[in-house]
Amino acid sequence: MVAYDSTVDRPLSLSRRQLAWLLFVRILVTALFLGGTLVYQMRGGVPQGSTAHTYLYLLFAATFIQALLSALLLPQVRLYRLFLHIQFSWDLLFCTTLIYLTGGIDSLFSFLFILVILGAGVFLPRKDLYIVASAAAILYGSLLDLQYYGYLPRLKGVFFVDYYDGGEVFFAVFVNVTAFFLTAFLSGILVERQRRSQRDLARREIDYEELETLNKAILANTPSGLMIVNEQGRIRSFNVAASRITGFSLADVYNRPVSELFPDMPLLRGEDFILISRGEGTFVSPRGEKLILGYATSLLDGPDDKTIGLLVTFQDLTHLKSMEEELKRTDRLAAVGRLASGMAHEIRNPLASISGSVQLLMENPSMNEDDRRLMRIVVREADRLSLLLSDFLVFARPAKPRKESVDVSSLLDDLIEMASCDPRFAAVRIYRDYPGACRIFADPQQLHQALWNLAINGAEAMPAGGTLHVGIHPEFHEIYVEDSGPGIPEEIRSQIFDPFFTTKDRGTGLGLATVHAILEAHGGSLDVRHVEPQGTRFTLILP
Repeated sequence: MVAYDSTVDRPLSLSRRQLAWLLFVRILVTALFLGGTLVYQMRGGVPQGSTAHTYLYLLFAATFIQALLSALLLPQVRLYRLFLHIQFSWDLLFCTTLIYLTGGIDSLFSFLFILVILGAGVFLPRKDLYIVASAAAILYGSLLDLQYYGYLPRLKGVFFVDYYDGGEVFFAVFVNVTAFFLTAFLSGILVERQRRSQRDLARREIDYEELETLNKAILANTPSGLMIVNEQGRIRSFNVAASRITGFSLADVYNRPVSELFPDMPLLRGEDFILISRGEGTFVSPRGEKLILGYATSLLDGPDDKTIGLLVTFQDLTHLKSMEEELKRTDRLAAVGRLASGMAHEIRNPLASISGSVQLLMENPSMNEDDRRLMRIVVREADRLSLLLSDFLVFARPAKPRKESVDVSSLLDDLIEMASCDPRFAAVRIYRDYPGACRIFADPQQLHQALWNLAINGAEAMPAGGTLHVGIHPEFHEIYVEDSGPGIPEEIRSQIFDPFFTTKDRGTGLGLATVHAILEAHGGSLDVRHVEPQGTRFTLILP
């Protein structure tokens, strides 16, 4: 059924295809009644050449031609309401003419008006439906009245009774007109209900479509990864965020065991799902990156409240964990710095007294050579402890940077010249990778100290010799020092900036810690990464 909106000239869901079906059904019905009428007339003994037959042939021919023209004009139809009114007006005239040619009050085809009214009820609003029923009543009543009063011409082959009882004519008109309006009334009610149900269904379907579109948009734009695991432990859904976090697409993971891709995330115990409100697990991406995922699970129920799977939401916590470790390390360093700044002075004063006293004793001419050698060891170790305390104070309580425009290229040239005179760089080849002049806003003394510590750290990582690359990325305010040593093992990478942590026999463990403290004082950061085939690059990132 098709609803009709009276505010526009087109029914709500009427299409040309439905109008084409209307024309097809009319031709089919016309052909059916043409054959039936001709059979009826021939069995009644009416000669084939009678006037009635001629008019019947003309009527049906006109009906076929009208339907054919309507079908040809259908693609250009814009005024649907006018088009429908023309069709049903023709149908009413067709029924009236057919009834007249088949005997008027004695015709068997008065019920065709009811078919027209039913068709109008399907395609037209209720107001127009009653107009069609009224037109049918007027046409049928007028036909019988004209026949009763003898105003209709008698056609050869059409049987008309010479005398009709007025009560009989009135009864025929009353019964048929009542049937017309009753049909219109019932048809209007039924069709209106059907239209209302169709509108509600269409509205519900639209709501479902909007809801589905909204759900897809939410799944596509949510920042958390969403994954559905069925009862067999296989992945059945994987949203865009999950693909972005893991590097796997839905096609890569669909129907694969979840334990194969997420071995560190226990989701099933036997055949039962494991519900976790907050958990963490590691994941290795296709690029080999180790990620830390935070996840939570909840049961996924179907329409019948039966559990159909497990919904897993997860986020990439790798960066947050790195920041958390950085904050913890900063807190530890701050605590150590406050403790060290107080103890350093208390230790340095006795060391100075010890060193001074031993040097005075060494001036005694009566001291033998063995005692003098021991005294020199005491002085040397006291000086080494004093130097260590100085370095530790620089790390624990770095001076506030005095920033100025620094020619980093010139600063690196001085650093390379210093390295060429240092025996620790004897087997190291140093390569420059920076332009002739590059200026960065920083404290020149502290920046020189940080770069020198990194250069020494690189040289000491290559005791058998190697290459040291020093370079600048001016557009990013980055300076890097890259060595070709064995690299830093993954398991100790998070500890290299801790004070007193060292893998060297005679190292203090304060070189990298001091570099990190200087970068923090500048508001920058220090990036460490492995380079292929071997080696480590330290990058100073300045604001």
